[in-house]
Order: sequence, then C-alpha cells, then structure tokens
Amino acid sequence: MSTTVPLSKQLENVTAEQEAGREKIDWAYEHMPILQALEDQFRTEQPLNGQTIGMAMHVEAKTAALVELLATGGAEVAITGCNPLSTHNDVSAALDANDSITSYAKRGVGEDDYYAAIEAVLSHNPTITVDDGMDMVYAIHESHPELLETIVGGAEETTTGVHRLRAMETDDELKYPVFAVNDTPMKRLFDNVHGTGESSLATIAMTTNLSYAGKTIVVAGYGDCGKGVAKKAKGQNANVIVTEVEPRRALEAHMEGYDVMPMQEAAEHGDVFITTTGNRDVITKEDFEVMQDGVLLANAGHFDIEINLDELGEMAVHSRTVRDGVTAYELADGRQLNVLASGRLVNLASPVGLGHPVEVMDQSFGIQAVCVRELATHGDAYDPGVHAVPDELDKEVAEIKLAAEGIEFDELTDTQEEYLESWSHGT
Repeated sequence: MSTTVPLSKQLENVTAEQEAGREKIDWAYEHMPILQALEDQFRTEQPLNGQTIGMAMHVEAKTAALVELLATGGAEVAITGCNPLSTHNDVSAALDANDSITSYAKRGVGEDDYYAAIEAVLSHNPTITVDDGMDMVYAIHESHPELLETIVGGAEETTTGVHRLRAMETDDELKYPVFAVNDTPMKRLFDNVHGTGESSLATIAMTTNLSYAGKTIVVAGYGDCGKGVAKKAKGQNANVIVTEVEPRRALEAHMEGYDVMPMQEAAEHGDVFITTTGNRDVITKEDFEVMQDGVLLANAGHFDIEINLDELGEMAVHSRTVRDGVTAYELADGRQLNVLASGRLVNLASPVGLGHPVEVMDQSFGIQAVCVRELATHGDAYDPGVHAVPDELDKEVAEIKLAAEGIEFDELTDTQEEYLESWSHGT
C-alpha cells in the first residue's frame, strides 16, 4: 500500500493551486446562508471543541464549506474522497492549508490509494465520522475496532450508505450511533429530487453538448433521486420511461404520467439511460444487445456497479474516448454505446461535473453540521444503530433557510396545538 500524505504537500506551485480552490470555496459559501448562520453560532459557542472528525466525502467546494464550518466550531478535521473521480484537487489543497484540517483527497486515484487515504484519515483517531457511502464506517468496523471505544457517533449522507448501515444494523454489527442524514426531509426532499435531478441532467448535457428535447430518457429506479431525474427530464421536453422493481413506486410513476416497463423492454426505446437505484447490474448484457446505436449511458447512483461495464467491455470489439468524459464502446454489429464518466456518479465524476447546486447542498450540509453538533454535545443519549435525524434539528435548518429567503410562515395557536394533541374531540 502506498504512503499517503496530504495533497498540498505533494503539489508544486501550491500557492496557485490553493488560491484556485479558495476561489471556488468562497463562491459556494456566498450562496450558503444556512452554513453562514451556523458559523456565527459555531464560532461563538465552540460546540466541537476537542472533537476529531473523520470524513469521507466528495471533496469539492460545497463540501469544503462544511469542513471549514466544523473546524470553526473547534474540531480537528481529517478528510478524504468517497469517490475516486469526484475530488477537486485545488479545493483539497485549499482545505489542507487550514491548520485545523488535513485533506488526503486526490482525484483519479486507484483502488489501493483510495483505501490508503481512508486509512490515513483513521490514523487521526476520529471521535465523529461523516461518511458518504459508508466506506469509512466499514473500514473502522472491519480493520480498526479499537476506534469504537472512543467514537461518539457518525452521520451518513447518501442513500447507498444508509442502505448499507441498515443491513449492518440488522446483522447487529453496527457498534456506534449513526444519523441517517439522507432520510431526513430537509435532505431527502431537496437534495435527492432537485439536486440529483438538476445536476445529473445538466452534467450529461454539458458533457455531450446534446439536447433532451424529443429524446426518450430511461430512468432506472423511482426513489427520490429517480423522481427528481424524471421530473426534470420531463420539464426539458423529453419522453420519460421509468423502470422499477417496487410495485408501489412503479404505480406511482404510472400515475405521474410516465411510461413504466421492464428494463429489457425500455432498452429498445431509450436514447439516454440514467440509473438511480443504488443496486448492481441494473443495465446488463441483455439490455446492451437491443439498444439503439449512439445511446448515452449514465449513472447517478453512488457506486459504479449499476451499469455492468465488464459485460459491455467483453461485448465490445473496440473502445475509445470520443469526448472528454465519454467512452464509446463499439460492438461487433457496428453499434456504438457511449458511457459517461466511466459509469461513476455522473454529476461529480464527469470532467465538467460540479455536483448538486450550491443552494441544495447548503441544506444538506446544514443538516450534517447540526448532526455533528448534536453528537458532540449529546452523543451519549444515542445507542449504537441507525438513527433518524431529530425532528427539531431538521426544522431548525428549515427555519434558517426560510429566514434567509425572507419567507414567513404560520404558527399554530394554543387552541390548535391542543386540538391536534387531544384524542377527545369528536365530530
């Protein structure tokens, strides 16, 4: 395993790299009123004083704003990437220039270096973890059980990670409390719908310079992310087909006006395929065999296993890069199937990918920040396992956002409160 050191100490001309990253972070932060409001509180109260936070996240400008907020609150932070292609090296270098932050994230690393960087973060002996995909939580339980004695708790950002954590909890293997940030309303209803929907489609369009109007978009999975992609694609005048394995979601998609069919059937009709399931082998050899020439294949799920690229590679007689971020697989019959971002999370792994809109991630990272604050101040109140984000924390972030937008809303009267809490009122 290679020796891993912070990125800024590997770079020549560090100052220019850091300055470029600083500009990105500052631009994002200007549009993140929730984190700005929390910064005032964190700076004054120092709720994270004495904590060491280990993070595996997409290391780009919006994440950096969260990292710096945690450091402002008194924490020492060590961070690396949660996807080999989602790190912005200049942002990583800018973070590492902060005396309270060490960044090991570097774009384009191989598997060994990716996991070596997680090991490097864990060498800081974190007391709180913030994960996106659960790789860090897994590494702690698998290889560093001694850390379980001092870890207060953690927070998980994404759908895939929460699925893994719940499976771990079912097997009675999760040994410290973790907040399922992905599942709370202020994250799920905005990040997954507006964030994934807008950023995935925008990145595909920028990567290919192609329009959606009149095309048939196949959306695999109709969870919150799939709903967002389908909704936004429909809004750009595309014809949308949804594939699903869960009958109620399939029915919901049908009632929303989308065509619903199995992937094998949809494969014959689609121009653009976007996977959003968090599962493996969603698009396979049988589907590739019937696809039209020139289709685009993109993944909006966390891991690069939804499109079976091993099978596509075996079918292809030739593959080549036809555009930055686009690999064309030429089949024996002359058809060309185009894979974006190597099948990885397209909105971040594509060379032009910037992830979710800043305003959306302000909400998600606001939730992360208050969850970390909760663990630092009341962590002993939570038993090992997966926990919902406390409702008062979710509402706190919503109220900060509404105030920043200048939006007022009603409050219940005492009479209304009493009515809703009583069971004795009849017809």
